[in-house]
Amino acid sequence: MLLVIAVATLGFAAFFVFELASQPARERREVLARASRYGRSRPQEAREDLSFSRRALKPLMAKSAQAMMKLNRRTSLESLQWTLQGAGMRDVTSEAFLAAKGLCGGGGLLLGLLFGAMGGGASLLLFPVGLGALGYIAPGYIVNGRARRRREAAACQLPDALDLLAVSVEAGLSFDAAINKLTQHMQGPLVEELELMLGEMRIGSGRPEALKKLAQRLETREISAFTRSLIQADQLGISLGRILRVQATDSRLKRQAAAEEKAAKAPIKMLFPTVLFIFPAMFVVILGPAMLQLSKILAF
Repeated sequence: MLLVIAVATLGFAAFFVFELASQPARERREVLARASRYGRSRPQEAREDLSFSRRALKPLMAKSAQAMMKLNRRTSLESLQWTLQGAGMRDVTSEAFLAAKGLCGGGGLLLGLLFGAMGGGASLLLFPVGLGALGYIAPGYIVNGRARRRREAAACQLPDALDLLAVSVEAGLSFDAAINKLTQHMQGPLVEELELMLGEMRIGSGRPEALKKLAQRLETREISAFTRSLIQADQLGISLGRILRVQATDSRLKRQAAAEEKAAKAPIKMLFPTVLFIFPAMFVVILGPAMLQLSKILAF
């Protein structure tokens, strides 16, 4: 019975992940379909044309998200959405992510019950608790790790991006045109976030607000200092080219200092694997023949 429940849960999890991955494409198709029949369909027909995901999966996702929010009251949907955007997962909503966490936790719990029933004894308690906790924690760990890697990559790209922005602004381009030129010549997480910021400004968002959102998505000291300096320069009327030059030099010095700090920590980090793995092998190679000779002598 537990095997049937576990297989059914895993099948539902696979179906849910497929529905979640294909949701943006389905939404685009639905938007195009609504636009094509605009003015010709009645509200009742529109309600009848709702897909299975909107009729069943979205309410289920909302209820699962509410249950996960009750389990961890310190988590807010807004902060979770900023984390997802920082990880580059803009198409995933907070409700969908919380529902995925709950589903993974429930699937791990049922799978643990199956393994625990096969093993018996203490494993009947250890497997469900361990696999359930692993299924609940793993999605957040993956998202946080991806967001951290994107922040580090964006901080590494910042000096080069600031140099190109400074050259473009000093050549006579506006700040928006300089960012557009930057997106044409560079790639990476920072360029993606700057392109998103440019899109927000084009649809009517103010430059200070767009810069603050950029700093919230990439929570690093370098990006925060860059956005604050641009906001102050915009408010005080200071030349953007000069500010960008100063910020590029400062961020490059900070990156060099961070690299030197990592290089200084490398010998200490190498000490532990050296002691655990290299020294025993050296002792076996050096002292092994001597121990063999000593054993032969003692045997006589």
